[in-house]
Amino acid sequence: MSPHELNALRTLHVTGVLVLIGYTFFAFAGASETRKRVLMITGVASLLVLLTGLRLWQGVLAFQVLGWVVIKLLCWLALSAVSGFAYRRRELTNTLMVVTLVLAITAVAMAFVRPF
Repeated sequence: MSPHELNALRTLHVTGVLVLIGYTFFAFAGASETRKRVLMITGVASLLVLLTGLRLWQGVLAFQVLGWVVIKLLCWLALSAVSGFAYRRRELTNTLMVVTLVLAITAVAMAFVRPF
């Protein structure tokens, strides 16, 4: 993998994560009229995160199954589902916000620390 491709993938990956988390938090306070647009944006951002993450995993680690990669995949899967729950379960807003923060912090910690 060339350095240019690596930098482009990392940039797109982080951008997708920021958009996914930002619009997830918007879903907690957004009006019900914004549901379709927000779910489309979070879906595209989630797909971008998945595709760039898989390519980075393939290019850098040759698909080695490492614990921190599995945890990041589980965090991505959960973060992808939270915005849909945010519109359906308004009474769980505070709990879902905490879950979103914990998932995001866990994913970032796994990326930088790589404990296992």
